[in-house]
Amino acid sequence: MKISYNAITKPSFLLVHPELPAIIYPKPHLASNPILRVPRSHERFNGLVAKYSYSTAERTSRNSRSIGLGRKQGGSSSLYSRPSLLEMKNERIENRARVYEFLRGLGIVPDELDGLELPVTVEVMKERVDFLHSLGLTIEDINNYPLVLGCSVKKNMIPVLDYLGKLGIRKSTFTDFLRRYPQVLHASVVVDLAPVVKYLQGMDIKPNDIPRVLERYPEVMGFKLEGTMSTSVAYLVGIGVARREIGGVLTRYPEVLGMRVGRVIKPFVEYMESLGIPRLAVARLIEKRPQILGFGLEERVKPNVESLLEFHVREASLASVVAQYPEIVGLDLKSRLRSQQSLLKSVIGLEHEDFGRVVEKMPQVASLSKTPMIKHVNFLKDCGLSLEQLRTMIMGCPQLLALNIDIMKLSFNFFLTEMGRPLDDLVAFPAFFTYGLESTIKPRHRMVARKGLKCSLAWMLNCSDEKFKQRMDYDTIDLEEMEPEPSFNMNTLMEPRSDDSGSEYEDEDSDDDYVD
Repeated sequence: MKISYNAITKPSFLLVHPELPAIIYPKPHLASNPILRVPRSHERFNGLVAKYSYSTAERTSRNSRSIGLGRKQGGSSSLYSRPSLLEMKNERIENRARVYEFLRGLGIVPDELDGLELPVTVEVMKERVDFLHSLGLTIEDINNYPLVLGCSVKKNMIPVLDYLGKLGIRKSTFTDFLRRYPQVLHASVVVDLAPVVKYLQGMDIKPNDIPRVLERYPEVMGFKLEGTMSTSVAYLVGIGVARREIGGVLTRYPEVLGMRVGRVIKPFVEYMESLGIPRLAVARLIEKRPQILGFGLEERVKPNVESLLEFHVREASLASVVAQYPEIVGLDLKSRLRSQQSLLKSVIGLEHEDFGRVVEKMPQVASLSKTPMIKHVNFLKDCGLSLEQLRTMIMGCPQLLALNIDIMKLSFNFFLTEMGRPLDDLVAFPAFFTYGLESTIKPRHRMVARKGLKCSLAWMLNCSDEKFKQRMDYDTIDLEEMEPEPSFNMNTLMEPRSDDSGSEYEDEDSDDDYVD
């Protein structure tokens, strides 16, 4: 007998809709054959339906419990609400509020931390704050850059600090380093920091100098290699800064790497040229004193040039003044010139117009201290010079106000006891004190004495050793061979520098020798 499978009862459907009334199907009248063979495909289908029914029933039961719980806690009764996610969100908000409360209790303003991933517990945040304190950072430092609180101690801070330490940056400088550039704690050692160090080494900065460069200018760690750093170096080389000097320039003044060519470096160079300093001479000044690029052109340099003119420095001498002492355009100059002018007026009666001549010959006078200047004036007075003679000598050789006074005394004693010359010879050639006693004055005087020549101090001293030997072959002195008094020569500034110059790091800026 052929059996119709459509008449077989599917009891599993009753599990899907338990709320529907059960339908009683009459038992089918089967043949005498007791075994009913169901195709395997039908067995698998029934199994899948049963599995789906069980899963559906379980999810329905779970949702019913969740809905009941949501109602009990005042949540939404919607079938599509996810109260578990809401609970997690609320918990995060509560944790953040506790962290904010903790920070405010320390005096830290957390307003800028909204949207930043922070520790979920107060304990972890306290660990970060304590670690920053151990580095020397204060609450004020943290408030200046509160985003540092988003840095993990283990994942961010310690790897960066370990890398800086391995480079040779002194731990004693970490505090200042982080105050100036706290963003370094966000950086990746491999992606951000190591490439900058490699670039600096490629600029001929010696490995031993890299730590000092970074300590002086930590902001360089955040620069893009293809941006300001490369263009500033290229421009300096373009105006004549020797390629081999770039390492020394950047070592002494790494701030150059952060300077915009169009806004800072180029306008400065062009202004120096407008004063009468050739471009190559400007390049040599930058090689020797790269910090002059950091003087604000509008805020400092131009007003200082105007001050020089105001204090009777002649316009034609501006180039010489700046080239001799480039730092003069970066000083608080007007007040210094006023003070020095007043001092020289009081001690030697120097007129205001004559003060301009003094500045032209020795612009470093703007940086001399009052006490040493008075000491030098008193020494020259003790030599028996009148006030008028003294004034003439200082106008002719202002360096007298700054030379080593002990050496001056030795030279003067030799002048009196061995040379036996009148004081008028010193008045006529005050630069006598600038020559080495053992290396120049004594040997030349003895050769002149043996020759029996009568000559001025200028004829004897103001020439090279080779020229002096030639003069010793003369029977008479030709006054036409008298050379002018020593003065600054711009051409000497443009001569190529020696190979070993500008290569050593200087812990301090090479301040002028005349500053006390």
